Amino acid sequence: MTWTHDTVFPFSAAMTSGKTATHDVYAGGEGPPILILQELPGIGPETLDLAKRLNGAGFRVYLPHMFGTYGKVTMGRNMARLFCVRREFNMFLKGRQSPIAGWMRSLAAEIKSRDNAAGVGVIGMCLTGSFALTLMAEDAVLGGVASQPALPVFGGNTLHMSSDDIAQARAGMAAKGPGLAMRYADDKLAPERLMRALQDGFGDDLETQEYEGKDHSLLTLDFHEPAYQRVQDYFRARFAQAG
Repeated sequence: MTWTHDTVFPFSAAMTSGKTATHDVYAGGEGPPILILQELPGIGPETLDLAKRLNGAGFRVYLPHMFGTYGKVTMGRNMARLFCVRREFNMFLKGRQSPIAGWMRSLAAEIKSRDNAAGVGVIGMCLTGSFALTLMAEDAVLGGVASQPALPVFGGNTLHMSSDDIAQARAGMAAKGPGLAMRYADDKLAPERLMRALQDGFGDDLETQEYEGKDHSLLTLDFHEPAYQRVQDYFRARFAQAG
Protein backbone atom coordinates (compact mmCIF):
# COMPACT_ATOMS: atom_id res chain seq x y z
CA MET A 1 0.00 0.00 0.00
CA THR A 2 1.36 3.38 -0.97
CA TRP A 3 1.50 6.43 1.28
CA THR A 4 -1.93 7.97 1.81
CA HIS A 5 -2.09 11.74 1.97
CA ASP A 6 -5.13 13.51 3.41
CA THR A 7 -4.47 16.92 1.85
CA VAL A 8 -3.03 18.36 -1.32
CA PHE A 9 -2.82 22.07 -2.03
CA PRO A 10 -1.07 24.34 -4.53
CA PHE A 11 1.46 26.61 -2.89
CA SER A 12 2.69 29.78 -4.58
CA ALA A 13 5.47 32.00 -3.27
CA ALA A 14 8.26 34.24 -4.49
CA MET A 15 11.68 32.81 -5.19
CA THR A 16 14.87 34.69 -4.45
CA SER A 17 14.83 35.82 -8.08
CA GLY A 18 11.58 37.68 -7.45
CA LYS A 19 9.59 35.40 -9.75
CA THR A 20 6.79 33.22 -8.41
CA ALA A 21 6.82 29.42 -8.28
CA THR A 22 3.78 27.21 -7.73
CA HIS A 23 3.91 23.54 -6.77
CA ASP A 24 1.44 21.06 -5.31
CA VAL A 25 2.14 20.02 -1.72
CA TYR A 26 0.90 16.66 -0.40
CA ALA A 27 0.39 16.15 3.33
CA GLY A 28 -0.55 13.21 5.51
CA GLY A 29 -0.24 11.78 9.00
CA GLU A 30 -0.51 13.22 12.48
CA GLY A 31 2.09 14.78 14.71
CA PRO A 32 4.87 17.37 14.47
CA PRO A 33 5.44 18.36 10.82
CA ILE A 34 8.37 17.25 8.69
CA LEU A 35 8.96 18.71 5.22
CA ILE A 36 10.56 16.27 2.75
CA LEU A 37 12.28 17.94 -0.20
CA GLN A 38 12.36 15.47 -3.08
CA GLU A 39 15.51 14.18 -4.71
CA LEU A 40 16.31 14.06 -8.42
CA PRO A 41 14.89 10.64 -9.41
CA GLY A 42 11.44 11.87 -8.36
CA ILE A 43 8.78 11.07 -5.79
CA GLY A 44 8.71 7.33 -6.34
CA PRO A 45 7.55 4.45 -4.12
CA GLU A 46 10.69 4.67 -1.98
CA THR A 47 10.07 8.32 -1.11
CA LEU A 48 6.45 7.51 -0.30
CA ASP A 49 7.74 4.69 1.92
CA LEU A 50 9.84 7.26 3.77
CA ALA A 51 6.72 9.35 4.32
CA LYS A 52 4.92 6.26 5.68
CA ARG A 53 7.77 5.47 8.04
CA LEU A 54 7.73 8.99 9.41
CA ASN A 55 3.95 8.83 9.83
CA GLY A 56 4.37 5.58 11.75
CA ALA A 57 6.94 7.28 13.98
CA GLY A 58 4.41 9.97 14.88
CA PHE A 59 5.15 12.76 12.41
CA ARG A 60 2.98 14.56 9.88
CA VAL A 61 4.68 14.73 6.48
CA TYR A 62 4.56 17.52 3.90
CA LEU A 63 5.85 16.54 0.46
CA PRO A 64 6.05 19.22 -2.25
CA HIS A 65 6.02 17.89 -5.81
CA MET A 66 8.51 20.09 -7.63
CA PHE A 67 9.31 18.04 -10.76
CA GLY A 68 8.82 14.61 -12.29
CA THR A 69 5.82 12.27 -12.26
CA TYR A 70 4.31 11.80 -8.81
CA GLY A 71 4.64 8.18 -7.71
CA LYS A 72 7.30 7.23 -10.26
CA VAL A 73 11.08 7.32 -10.51
CA THR A 74 12.17 8.63 -13.92
CA MET A 75 15.78 9.76 -13.70
CA GLY A 76 16.40 10.57 -17.38
CA ARG A 77 13.11 12.36 -17.86
CA ASN A 78 13.58 14.35 -14.68
CA MET A 79 17.03 15.50 -15.80
CA ALA A 80 15.36 16.90 -18.91
CA ARG A 81 12.65 18.53 -16.81
CA LEU A 82 15.25 20.18 -14.59
CA PHE A 83 16.52 22.10 -17.58
CA CYS A 84 12.93 23.22 -18.14
CA VAL A 85 12.69 24.50 -14.54
CA ARG A 86 16.20 25.94 -14.39
CA ARG A 87 14.71 29.27 -13.36
CA GLU A 88 14.03 27.44 -10.04
CA PHE A 89 16.97 25.02 -9.76
CA ASN A 90 20.51 25.62 -10.97
CA MET A 91 22.67 22.60 -10.18
CA PHE A 92 25.90 24.40 -11.03
CA LEU A 93 25.63 27.56 -8.91
CA LYS A 94 28.67 28.13 -6.71
CA GLY A 95 28.54 30.29 -3.61
CA ARG A 96 24.80 30.89 -3.74
CA GLN A 97 21.56 28.95 -3.68
CA SER A 98 19.11 28.23 -6.45
CA PRO A 99 16.14 30.65 -6.61
CA ILE A 100 13.78 27.95 -5.25
CA ALA A 101 15.31 28.55 -1.80
CA GLY A 102 12.99 31.52 -1.26
CA TRP A 103 9.94 29.40 -2.07
CA MET A 104 11.11 26.73 0.40
CA ARG A 105 11.46 29.31 3.17
CA SER A 106 7.90 30.50 2.60
CA LEU A 107 6.60 26.93 2.57
CA ALA A 108 8.23 26.16 5.93
CA ALA A 109 6.51 29.19 7.44
CA GLU A 110 3.19 28.15 5.87
CA ILE A 111 3.44 24.65 7.34
CA LYS A 112 4.21 25.97 10.82
CA SER A 113 1.17 28.25 10.59
CA ARG A 114 -1.15 25.58 9.17
CA ASP A 115 -0.34 23.12 11.94
CA ASN A 116 0.04 25.70 14.69
CA ALA A 117 3.26 23.83 15.38
CA ALA A 118 6.30 24.71 17.45
CA GLY A 119 8.28 24.40 14.24
CA VAL A 120 9.06 22.25 11.24
CA GLY A 121 11.69 19.59 10.53
CA VAL A 122 13.24 19.48 7.05
CA ILE A 123 14.83 16.62 5.10
CA GLY A 124 16.71 17.44 1.91
CA MET A 125 18.14 14.73 -0.35
CA CYS A 126 20.76 14.90 -3.10
CA LEU A 127 19.67 17.85 -5.27
CA THR A 128 17.84 19.41 -2.30
CA GLY A 129 20.18 18.21 0.46
CA SER A 130 21.93 21.45 1.38
CA PHE A 131 18.68 23.45 1.43
CA ALA A 132 17.71 21.61 4.63
CA LEU A 133 20.70 23.14 6.39
CA THR A 134 20.28 26.74 5.23
CA LEU A 135 16.58 26.58 6.10
CA MET A 136 17.63 26.35 9.74
CA ALA A 137 18.10 30.12 9.56
CA GLU A 138 14.30 30.40 9.54
CA ASP A 139 12.29 30.81 12.75
CA ALA A 140 9.87 28.16 11.46
CA VAL A 141 12.52 25.43 11.14
CA LEU A 142 13.66 23.47 14.20
CA GLY A 143 16.01 21.01 12.51
CA GLY A 144 17.46 20.13 9.12
CA VAL A 145 18.87 16.89 7.69
CA ALA A 146 20.99 16.95 4.54
CA SER A 147 21.02 13.41 3.17
CA GLN A 148 23.65 12.80 0.46
CA PRO A 149 23.98 16.53 -0.44
CA ALA A 150 25.25 16.76 -4.02
CA LEU A 151 25.22 20.42 -5.14
CA PRO A 152 26.86 22.17 -6.81
CA VAL A 153 27.72 19.74 -9.59
CA PHE A 154 31.36 20.26 -10.65
CA GLY A 155 31.65 22.79 -7.83
CA GLY A 156 34.99 21.75 -6.42
CA ASN A 157 35.10 22.75 -2.76
CA THR A 158 32.54 25.54 -3.19
CA LEU A 159 29.14 25.04 -1.57
CA HIS A 160 25.69 25.74 -3.04
CA MET A 161 25.25 28.58 -0.55
CA SER A 162 26.82 31.92 0.28
CA SER A 163 28.82 32.91 3.34
CA ASP A 164 25.77 34.88 4.52
CA ASP A 165 23.58 31.77 4.10
CA ILE A 166 26.02 29.82 6.27
CA ALA A 167 26.26 32.54 8.92
CA GLN A 168 22.49 32.88 9.21
CA ALA A 169 22.01 29.11 9.36
CA ARG A 170 24.69 28.77 12.01
CA ALA A 171 22.92 31.38 14.13
CA GLY A 172 19.77 29.27 13.92
CA MET A 173 21.69 26.11 14.73
CA ALA A 174 23.36 27.75 17.73
CA ALA A 175 19.92 28.53 19.14
CA LYS A 176 18.11 25.30 18.20
CA GLY A 177 20.80 22.64 17.95
CA PRO A 178 23.06 21.46 15.14
CA GLY A 179 22.04 20.37 11.67
CA LEU A 180 22.79 16.86 10.42
CA ALA A 181 24.51 15.84 7.18
CA MET A 182 25.10 12.23 6.10
CA ARG A 183 26.22 10.15 3.15
CA TYR A 184 27.50 6.75 2.10
CA ALA A 185 31.28 6.85 2.51
CA ASP A 186 32.02 5.91 -1.11
CA ASP A 187 29.18 7.81 -2.75
CA LYS A 188 30.54 9.55 -5.86
CA LEU A 189 27.37 11.60 -6.45
CA ALA A 190 27.59 13.18 -3.01
CA PRO A 191 31.38 13.42 -2.90
CA GLU A 192 33.58 13.53 0.15
CA ARG A 193 34.85 17.00 -0.80
CA LEU A 194 31.37 18.45 -0.30
CA MET A 195 31.02 16.86 3.12
CA ARG A 196 34.40 18.26 4.12
CA ALA A 197 33.38 21.69 2.80
CA LEU A 198 30.19 21.53 4.88
CA GLN A 199 32.20 20.56 7.96
CA ASP A 200 34.59 23.45 7.37
CA GLY A 201 31.75 25.91 6.81
CA PHE A 202 29.50 24.92 9.69
CA GLY A 203 32.00 23.65 12.26
CA ASP A 204 30.48 22.47 15.53
CA ASP A 205 27.02 23.56 14.36
CA LEU A 206 26.82 20.52 12.07
CA GLU A 207 26.80 16.84 12.96
CA THR A 208 28.02 14.55 10.18
CA GLN A 209 27.70 10.81 9.65
CA GLU A 210 29.14 8.56 6.95
CA TYR A 211 27.93 4.98 6.45
CA GLU A 212 29.89 2.21 4.79
CA GLY A 213 28.90 1.59 1.17
CA LYS A 214 28.96 2.86 -2.40
CA ASP A 215 25.23 3.56 -2.74
CA HIS A 216 23.60 6.98 -2.77
CA SER A 217 20.05 7.48 -1.47
CA LEU A 218 20.26 6.64 2.23
CA LEU A 219 16.57 7.18 3.00
CA THR A 220 14.92 5.98 -0.21
CA LEU A 221 16.31 4.00 -3.17
CA ASP A 222 19.27 2.61 -1.19
CA PHE A 223 17.51 2.56 2.17
CA HIS A 224 19.79 2.28 5.19
CA GLU A 225 18.02 1.48 8.46
CA PRO A 226 20.61 3.01 10.84
CA ALA A 227 20.58 6.23 8.82
CA TYR A 228 16.79 6.39 9.02
CA GLN A 229 16.87 5.75 12.76
CA ARG A 230 19.40 8.55 13.17
CA VAL A 231 17.04 10.92 11.36
CA GLN A 232 14.01 9.81 13.35
CA ASP A 233 15.86 10.24 16.65
CA TYR A 234 17.20 13.62 15.53
CA PHE A 235 13.73 15.02 14.90
CA ARG A 236 12.25 13.52 18.05
CA ALA A 237 14.93 15.30 20.05
CA ARG A 238 14.35 18.60 18.23
CA PHE A 239 10.60 18.58 18.75
CA ALA A 240 10.93 17.46 22.38
CA GLN A 241 13.32 20.34 23.02
CA ALA A 242 10.83 22.77 21.48
CA GLY A 243 8.09 21.52 23.79
